[in-house]
Amino acid sequence: MTNRRWGKWIFWLLVLPGSVVVATWQGWAWWSWASGPAAPEVSSSESGVQIQIPTGTPGQQIGQDLEAAGVIRSALAWRLWSRWQGLTTTSGGFQAGTYVLSPTEPLGAIARTIWEGQVVQESFTIPEGWNRQQMADYFEQEGYFAADRFLAATAAIPQDVAPWLPEGLPHLEGFLYPDTYQISAETISPEFVVEIMLQRFEQVALPVYQEASNPDLSLLDWVTLASIVEKESVVADERALIAGVFTQRLRQDIPLGADPTVEYGLGVTQTPENPLTYAQVETPSPYNTYLNPGLPPTPIASPGLASLEATLTPEETDYLFFVARYDGTHIFSRTLAEHEAAQARIRANLEAQSEASPAAPSN
Repeated sequence: MTNRRWGKWIFWLLVLPGSVVVATWQGWAWWSWASGPAAPEVSSSESGVQIQIPTGTPGQQIGQDLEAAGVIRSALAWRLWSRWQGLTTTSGGFQAGTYVLSPTEPLGAIARTIWEGQVVQESFTIPEGWNRQQMADYFEQEGYFAADRFLAATAAIPQDVAPWLPEGLPHLEGFLYPDTYQISAETISPEFVVEIMLQRFEQVALPVYQEASNPDLSLLDWVTLASIVEKESVVADERALIAGVFTQRLRQDIPLGADPTVEYGLGVTQTPENPLTYAQVETPSPYNTYLNPGLPPTPIASPGLASLEATLTPEETDYLFFVARYDGTHIFSRTLAEHEAAQARIRANLEAQSEASPAAPSN
């Protein structure tokens, strides 16, 4: 080192606070700087300071933004570290993104977070049995993006991303795998969410179908039937039996008679207080499995792994009917007469419960 360079370091030792001098010699990796964009968005919370670093922000500007946000004490220390490490010739660099940083962290830890791109992760959960509209409403309510944007994204069939998808799909209903996802805040878009949900289906669900020995159903029919099993099954112990009932009805060419398909076609949801009416059940629709034999044209929801597996290995049974007790369980019957008697008992129980309930006070 030349005398001139020694003189520069002696000068900094004399004029800088001790914490800055020590920091200068710690040797964390930094990026060179140039003039940068305007200050990023900053907000504070109990977990720290959230700061967004736009793409292309130079290293020097990042240091200034961190100082202005109160994350670090000195942008000068940031600058000195950058020079000390010679990062003008180092590959890589600080990564753009949204970060939550604590002013109590060592400067080196803050630097590592940004250098490694440890951005804020957004988490969302799609429950089993949700359909596209429910997902779209959820994303809009959570502030991710508008519902109609998600529906539009799910109406585009990305064969280049998922060539295994059945041909001729009108939308991606059923193939958006229900799970919990974590992605960076910067990558949230309807198209990206659709892509990672399809990838999860390919990773988790598709191998189950491909490894099945001589599946009787096509991929589309498998997911469609599994979606109906998903909507009908509340108690896990009944799942394979419900799949068995539907499998038997398909084999005997008996209409499935599944309420959830009618609800999907009409865009309604029945409740114990407001069950499907006869008029609704008699309304023509491609999804009305009371009127149409076989499966509906597409899945009606996103089935989970348990329903997908049960559909491939249904329980062998001679039951052909079941009716909900509205407590999550069902009464299974072999004949139409038994089924109608079970329905009558359930209606009588509901009416008795309604009469026993105290009347609401009048105003």
